[in-house]
Amino acid sequence: MPEWWSYSLSDFLLFSPRTYHRLMERYNLAVWPGQVLALGLGLLIILLLPRRSSWQGRIIAGVVALLWAWVAWAFLWKRYSTINWAVSYLLPMFVLQVLLLVWVGVVRGRLSFQVSRTASGIAGAALLLFSIAVYPALAPILGRSWRQAEVFGIAPDPTAIGTAGLFLLMHGGFRSMLLALPLLWCVVSGLTLWAMHSPEAVLPPLAALIVVLAAWSGRLGSSAGNPALAG
Repeated sequence: MPEWWSYSLSDFLLFSPRTYHRLMERYNLAVWPGQVLALGLGLLIILLLPRRSSWQGRIIAGVVALLWAWVAWAFLWKRYSTINWAVSYLLPMFVLQVLLLVWVGVVRGRLSFQVSRTASGIAGAALLLFSIAVYPALAPILGRSWRQAEVFGIAPDPTAIGTAGLFLLMHGGFRSMLLALPLLWCVVSGLTLWAMHSPEAVLPPLAALIVVLAAWSGRLGSSAGNPALAG
């Protein structure tokens, strides 16, 4: 029996890269033109960010909850779990994420978002724009078909990256709680892509690292500006 250290991540992969990309292609064809609607909702989030009103946070939270619910149901449960049974263990966390967004953001209206020139603001805006405008183009850039493109609000990776960036722009005491699942998914996805030898494997974990560093930088800035917190 081989020793445990002789195994690599690829030995634990439950499917081949070809199977995964074919699954993504069939999924995109099945939900078309949902990609257009999802990108439109992403654009709506961007347009709402400069708005300072009581309903801004409710609408953004509702849109994000809808997109996470769709990804969890249409992709993870209906499709991805058929080739990767392990993802089923993450589905309850997706449900919890949706419920938190609906309760805290939509019902109670406790979330608000604002773009700023701080490290958190710049990093958050950059990740959100990257997930919406750039991530879908990675498939053809890397030599795959447009039909295998991963779109924000349709596929989990750009949705998690964009949501993590969006939450960096969030004000309130719920940011750490809501960031947990997007960051966890970025790490899990990065390991999966690494096992698949995918060139984009570095992107989800890198996004998670940027979010953690930006949030930490923002916390340090807040502490420095508040003697009570700093001391």
